[in-house]
Parts: sequence; structure tokens; C-alpha cells
Amino acid sequence: MEDTHFLEMIDSPRDLRLLNKEQLNLLARELRKIIIDTVSKTGGHLGASLGVVELTIALHYIFDSPSDKMIWDVGHQIYAHKLLTGRKDKFHTLRQYKGIAGFPKREESAHDSFNTGHSSTSISAALGIAKARDLKKENYKVIAVTGDGALTGGMAFEGLNQAGHLKTDMLVVLNDNRMSISPNVGALSSYLRKIVTMPKYHEYRKRVVELLKRLPKGDKAVEKAFDIEDTIRAFMSPGMLFSELGFKYYGPIDGHNLEELIRALRNVKYIKGPVLLHVLTKKGKGYSFAEEDKTKFHGIGSFNIESGEKNGKSSRISYTTAFSDAITKLARKDKRIVGITAAMESGTGLEKFAQEFPDRFFDVGIAEQHAVTFAAGLASEGLKPVCAIYSTFLQRAYDQIIHDVCLQNLDVTFAIDRAGLVGEDGPTHHGCFDLSYLRHIPNMIVMAPKDENEIGHMLKTAIDHSGPASLRYPRGDGIGVAMHNPFKNLKIGQAEILKDGEDLAVFAAGPLAYDALEAAKSIKTHNVAVINPRFIKPLDENKIISFAEKTGKIITIEENSVEGGFGSAVLELLEDKEIKADVLRMGIPDRFIEQGSLEVLRKSVGLTKDNIAANIKYMLR
Repeated sequence: MEDTHFLEMIDSPRDLRLLNKEQLNLLARELRKIIIDTVSKTGGHLGASLGVVELTIALHYIFDSPSDKMIWDVGHQIYAHKLLTGRKDKFHTLRQYKGIAGFPKREESAHDSFNTGHSSTSISAALGIAKARDLKKENYKVIAVTGDGALTGGMAFEGLNQAGHLKTDMLVVLNDNRMSISPNVGALSSYLRKIVTMPKYHEYRKRVVELLKRLPKGDKAVEKAFDIEDTIRAFMSPGMLFSELGFKYYGPIDGHNLEELIRALRNVKYIKGPVLLHVLTKKGKGYSFAEEDKTKFHGIGSFNIESGEKNGKSSRISYTTAFSDAITKLARKDKRIVGITAAMESGTGLEKFAQEFPDRFFDVGIAEQHAVTFAAGLASEGLKPVCAIYSTFLQRAYDQIIHDVCLQNLDVTFAIDRAGLVGEDGPTHHGCFDLSYLRHIPNMIVMAPKDENEIGHMLKTAIDHSGPASLRYPRGDGIGVAMHNPFKNLKIGQAEILKDGEDLAVFAAGPLAYDALEAAKSIKTHNVAVINPRFIKPLDENKIISFAEKTGKIITIEENSVEGGFGSAVLELLEDKEIKADVLRMGIPDRFIEQGSLEVLRKSVGLTKDNIAANIKYMLR
């Protein structure tokens, strides 16, 4: 790919209008090269951003950001947008600590109209912005760019339904990269597409309306004529659904043809009411490895551009792999086990399960609420569903966990991946709240394995238990411990003493137990106990009370918000039992944690071996 330097001319999106058609296409190649070069070093969401390069250029060519508001959904499509909106000189800091975010961030730029780290939110947000514009009697355009699976989320259709009902002026651009809907492309559909994007089309349409209105019962004639036109166009294209929801539908058009994109956007820009423009793109466009393996290059760490291979492969298995192996082994012996995920088959480790048990695997799309209630339905008929969902995404199904699972005490297991800090994806993706939002729900069991070996035992315990249960584990490689089979049931509510002691007790949830153990062993002047709680709910009350009475000093550690988490549970227990002890809670502070490497972030919030040792010494002073 030859180097061009048109990006040097672009200090704001308006500068795009200084380039001719050929130069815009060369700029698209330049943007792709920069994105590939940067992501190969920083990691990130490569495929989706490569797929929308031409669309991003066309949108900024036609609309006037930041006066016009663009909302990107899913937000990981935003890399080209960032390069064109004054952040090219900082782009090398993408997803790095104190660098630019991998998602839209209002605090970062006026061109980022709304933060979209999860999915399916842009249409609702755009409608809210558009109605605020109307109420304030202002005049600007609102564009929701939705795609890369965002339309599989039910909230997107809630927004479409309301926007169509209100007949609000706004544009939804559907980036269809085959991760959402598949278009019906035929000869008539193609013909109608060309007609509606012709420069003279809407002028002719207006004249016809004026002529028909002069006839007797002209209003009725106008209504009939355009009802017929809209019906034919909708029926012969993928637009019937959107038309029924009250949108004027146009497309599908080639999302990599800049000339066609610019023409179409120019023509729909001033159409009144809700409009949907359907754009076909190819995920990973311009980088063969990303085009061929969309899953691998959806979100990837640093990699070698020439080979497409990831850098720095580890010899240790990840927590996700440990879960994958465990559920597959358990499912071979228990035909009631069903695997469910929400558009994260690979990310949650269910690929292996899906290959071996295709009839017992369900990917419901970006629809966590549906995933949980679907699981509840399966459980109500005696099956053993396992919902494998990232911690941050499970938040979207909070109501369903309470009302559809726990209230009925159904046998649903939640395998909660990416719990705790996740690194460079930042605050929208950190799993900081699951211990807090799960432990107060009646009937729910909450577990946190200290290493990859405990995942299998906890998964078996959860599945064999009669009622809702969850286990939460972090992103990345495990500790490197030996794996023990067969899996055994753990006694529910029983903690594990890793090191006994009488001067102070450290209760450390999850893999932080190993950091606590090392820190305790470094204290030579006192005998410090270290306990792996295993169960956040129910607590091992006997051990907590025993060590509180014996030592009078307790430290709790968790990679979860200190507000309402494991440490809070320990404090509540001691208060209820009227036991006096000094308790120091370590965890994630009451703020949203920014992006950065796990090492940097854990140091920034005080969750390191050195910090644990320092707090032990402080408590023993």
C-alpha cells in the first residue's frame, strides 16, 4: 500500500472538501494504513474500523461536525473518525494509559457526541438529541451510525419504534457488514436504489405532488401514489421493516464507493422525518487477514502485520480457556447442559462447546436481556443453561436476573468473564460491579475462583446446585497452576485457608489471593493469615468470625468496587454479629477507571502485591 499524505491537510472534517474524488480515495487508503499500523502495536478493534473508512469520510464530507451530531454504535467503529477530527497526532496513543480512547468519549472531543462503549444505544440517544434540538428550536442534523451487530440488540428497535412514531428529523445509517441483516439485492431493488439517489429524484417527486394536488381530491391522489411507491420499494428491498416502523428507507448502497456514498448522503440530508440509509460494507476491508478472519480481528492485541499472528503468545492457559475446557467436559456427561452467549462465542470460550454440541449452543446476538430470560425458560423445563457473558455486558440484564431467574429460583449458571479490570478497552468494559450487583439478590450464589483450576470445580458446583449460581473470573492468562480432573463439588459457603496466622487475616477474592499470599510471606515480624473466600455469597461466616475474634484485624481484597462488594459483605456480617474488629477494604475506588495496561491500572488503584504488603504493615503498626 503506497504512502499518501493527504491526512496532513486534514485538521478538521471541513478540510475534506478541499480534496477531489481521487484524493479522497487515496485518503481512505492512507487511513487504513495508519489504523493497521497503529492497532498492530496497541491492539484494538480492527475489523469494524477498517470497514467504515469510506463511510466516515463521506459522512464528514456531507455533514458539519461538531455542529451536526454523529453517534457511533458500536463505538469501536470510530478510529477513522478520530483521525479526521483533530486527533491524528495522538492516534499512536490509542487505548494507552492517558492516551485517546478506543471508543467515543465526549470529554476527549466535541466531535464525539455521545459515549457508546456497549451496543444498540445510538438510535435512542440520537432521538433524544434530536428532540432536544427541536425543543430548543435549534437547527442541526443528527446522525446515528449503527452496525457491526448493533441492530441485533432489542434497544435499537425500541429507538426505531419511537423515532418513527414521533416523525423526528434524524438519519440512521445502517452499516451492514453482514453482522446485522442480509439485504435482498435484485435487479428491481438495484434499479429503485439508483432512482431514489438520483440528484433530480426529490425535485421530480415534489413537482408530481404539486400537480396531483391540483386534481379533484388531490390529497388522496398524492397519498395513494406515494403509498404505492413506498410499498413497492420496501417490498423489493430489505426496507419493509423500517418502513413499517415509520422510516423512509433508502438503499442498500455500496459502503466502499465514495462517490455513491457522498451522492446518497447529500440527497437524504434534507429529507424531513426519520430516514434510514442502508450501507453495505466489508468488515476488515483492506487487510486480507482481517477480511478472512473477522472474529480474530474484531478485537485483537498487538500483532505482526506481515503474518497476521498475535504477538507474545503465553504458555499458560487463560481463564476463558479453562472455562471452555470445563464446560465441554461437563457437557459430555450431562446432556442437560446448554451453552448461551450474546454475540461472544469466541470471546467467552464457547467455540469448542458449539463445535461439539451444536444443538445445545445458542448465540442470541447482542441481546443480553433475552439471553438471560431464554436461559430461564430452558431451566424451567429441567435443562441446565450456562450463560457465558462478560461482566460489563451482564449489567444490561440486571432486571432479568432478578425477576426471571432468581425470583423463580431457576437453575441458571452465569459464567462471568472479564470480571475486574480489563485493560485498554477502558471504563465501558471494566467488570468492576458484578460482585456488588449480584450478591444482594436472593437465591444467587456468587463465586470467585482464585486460579484457572478452581474454575472447573466452581462450574460443576454451580451446575449441580439447585438454583441460580455465578462464577466470575478475569481476562487474560491464569496463574499457571496444574489442572485437576475430574471436577468436584465444593461445599457451598466454605472458604479455603491458604496460610494460617494469628496477628492479622487477609481475605482476598479471586486471583488476588496469590498476591496476598506473597505479601503475607514477605512480613517476617508477624504471622499473617491468608484466606481464599471462594464464595462471596454465601460467606463463610464461621471463618470470618473466627479470624476476626482471633486477630482483631482483617483486610479484604477484591477487584471489584469497594462500594457494596465483598469487603462490604464482611463488614455487614461483623456488624450483624456485633463483633468488633479493625477492617481495611481494598478494591476499586468509587470512580470510573480509565484505560491502560492491567499492570498500570492495578498500580493506580492500589491492587498490587506491594500495596497489600504496605497495608498489612499499616494494620500491624
